[in-house]
Amino acid sequence: MRPQLVAKLIAEADKLWGLMDSCEITLEANPSSVEASKFADIASAGVNRVSLGLQSLDDQTLEFLGRAHDVAEGLAALATAQQNFDRVSFDLIYARPGQSLDDWRSELEQALDFGTDHLSLYQLTIEPGTRFETLVRTGQLIPADDDHCADLFDLTQEITTAAGLPAYEISNHARIGQESRHNLTYWRYGDYIGIGPGAHGRRLSSATERHKKPENFLSAVERNGNGLKVEQALSADVQAAEALMMGLRLGEGVDLAALAVKTGLAIASMVDEAEVEKLCDLGLVERDGDHVTVKPKGMPLLDAILPKLIADVLRT
Repeated sequence: MRPQLVAKLIAEADKLWGLMDSCEITLEANPSSVEASKFADIASAGVNRVSLGLQSLDDQTLEFLGRAHDVAEGLAALATAQQNFDRVSFDLIYARPGQSLDDWRSELEQALDFGTDHLSLYQLTIEPGTRFETLVRTGQLIPADDDHCADLFDLTQEITTAAGLPAYEISNHARIGQESRHNLTYWRYGDYIGIGPGAHGRRLSSATERHKKPENFLSAVERNGNGLKVEQALSADVQAAEALMMGLRLGEGVDLAALAVKTGLAIASMVDEAEVEKLCDLGLVERDGDHVTVKPKGMPLLDAILPKLIADVLRT
């Protein structure tokens, strides 16, 4: 995207809704020299935060992940970003095949030395239909086992917390006050507008989806004045289920009383009280009145915990 277009988009958003002086405006960028060459002009256009998809600080791993950049190019882009933006974040992927605890400790400590106030640290997942799934199915790739992944997760929490970047979400770490505001909006189940091709939104109890292919999106804009493909009202049950699934990823957890007010549902119809009590007894979940939080010990098991915690009526 050209910096001039970035400036036009920001100006249009300001005209339509008004932007606070403290508004967070984030660019997600590939860490390439081509992208980095635009950073100064993009900062001048109004962007004040950048998130870079470094993915790894190891060239072999970047090749394995199919990334177009190498470590040197990625770190050069990071340096350029830090010269032009006050707030910079980058992503790393861990729990890679053959990655030891010492390997990850060394890489994560190197990452922390760059001094950014935010890091996104994701465990490698094998998604259906991907090249990685084919490699696993044919025995050419052996993913890390669950116990090793749990050890890597624990090590991640230990190192980042000691460095002053504790997890505020299962995979995101930040200094206090440097959390990603747009991501917090999603996780706290606030309203957000998805505008461009393929963008999803949640607003006024409705879900929206824009046409994914740019040519279809543009045709819809020309035909209808917007790129909407789907606009669907969300039932209270669906809103509650989505809010719980998103909010329990956060270290701050979910205020069930506030969610009950928002959806009009009783707390007992949103969570399985008996399962919550069991999970609390196991030390995986904490309940303080109407506030429920998944404890650090439970975060690696979040995919298993959520279906148990959410009431049957919401799961159907």
